[in-house]
Amino acid sequence: MDASRRGGAGRFAPSPTSDLHLGNLRTALLAWLFARADGLDFIVRIEDLDRARAAAAPGVADRQLRDLEAIGLDWDGPVVRQSERLDLYRDATSGLDRYECYCTRREIAEASSAPHGRWRPYPGTCAGLSGVERAARRAVRPAALRVRAGGAVRTIHDRFAGEVTAEVDDFVLQRNDGTPAYNLAVVVDDALQGVTQVTRGADLLPSAPRQAWLAERLGARAPEYAHVGLVVNSEGRRLAKRDGAVTLGRLEAAGTDAGRVFRLLSDSCGLPPAESPRALLAQLLDAGDGGAGPLHDGALARPWTPPPSVVG
Repeated sequence: MDASRRGGAGRFAPSPTSDLHLGNLRTALLAWLFARADGLDFIVRIEDLDRARAAAAPGVADRQLRDLEAIGLDWDGPVVRQSERLDLYRDATSGLDRYECYCTRREIAEASSAPHGRWRPYPGTCAGLSGVERAARRAVRPAALRVRAGGAVRTIHDRFAGEVTAEVDDFVLQRNDGTPAYNLAVVVDDALQGVTQVTRGADLLPSAPRQAWLAERLGARAPEYAHVGLVVNSEGRRLAKRDGAVTLGRLEAAGTDAGRVFRLLSDSCGLPPAESPRALLAQLLDAGDGGAGPLHDGALARPWTPPPSVVG
């Protein structure tokens, strides 16, 4: 699978199910800074595979793009929407060793011998079904498609976590409603768009080894990763709408304009004062942001709690 961009790119890829909150905007800012500082393109992709949830939130994708522009972020090339690329994802699975799976989430959870936080590896329940057994299960419920990983182990490099090694389970490629799964679509898109640097929330670090493994199975090179800290509330939980004015629209309605939001996010990352992302980037480049510079500070991998004066 050949990349369309030769120089490499970083990206920000929101799901259009709700307006961007401070956590999303902080990740987007860091993704933009990492890419621009490394001389990469920066692209934006709308991950709208969940058509029901996206349809229930009309106009959100456009507002997300406006919010990125409002805090001073720009991007290269057109915005790609996953819902317009379904054939690409299905075609990508044709050369993979895959099998039908009829398990529900509950059945998988009950079959897993040990908890793994929020993630439980697939125990292989359907991996060895006979043709007769598959036909019987197919008559009851439609099948998802899983890749056969064969107990592979993959190590990835993360900007902050360093070397991370994990076993790759037989994860879902296509849901039982025919929708390409996230782990497939994101890998296909990153390969086709020439993404060489993936910046996202630290909660997604456990999925990186399986995605890197799949990229290689599809003939692409795995990207470098940078998993950054989540924005959390005063109780240490991921920031959500219930926490008050956490989206740009609500913050602006409460008197906090986009410029101040940018400065707040920049300050939360320990970056020098600046009036815009471009001005901030220029400062960092002039200072020679090397391996020990602020964009490589391990503190960026830790959670951040906004001050109550902003989100209260």
